Amino acid sequence: MAIPSEIKPEVDAILEAIVYLSTESRRITKELARRADLTGPQLTVLKVLEGLGDLSLSDLSERIRAQNSTVTGIIDRMEREGLVVRTRSTEDRRVIRIRLTEKGARIAREIAVEPMEIFRSALENLSPVEMRDLLKILTKIARRVQSIVKRDVGAAAKE
Repeated sequence: MAIPSEIKPEVDAILEAIVYLSTESRRITKELARRADLTGPQLTVLKVLEGLGDLSLSDLSERIRAQNSTVTGIIDRMEREGLVVRTRSTEDRRVIRIRLTEKGARIAREIAVEPMEIFRSALENLSPVEMRDLLKILTKIARRVQSIVKRDVGAAAKE
């Protein structure tokens, strides 16, 4: 579907803002991770576990928006480096939970600033109405992107 020429500048500006936010988030994460001798994904895992506590692999994968197989590799490396441990859930023995070690928790505490905190701080300038409107719009865009990706990936897989 072609974008009407009268709104193309606004669409382009929105896309530039989205790309900037995404790129800046990756850049900040990469720099902070480098300082702690971690990878960006490892830092993300540390901060998620610090904030939420023990998580199953599936829950962690969902939180960081990555495939279970990808997160398994990240956790394997982090476990070898003594940053996390896997423990069997006491409620459901089939579930393995990922938990920060003392070393992992210390490193997570030492890295006080992360992209999410910077973005939270930036969002504080919005009014409650602007916040609700932004959430509604971003959710609508995310759902549409998900449906397009599912459709296109599904079609490509059938070819």
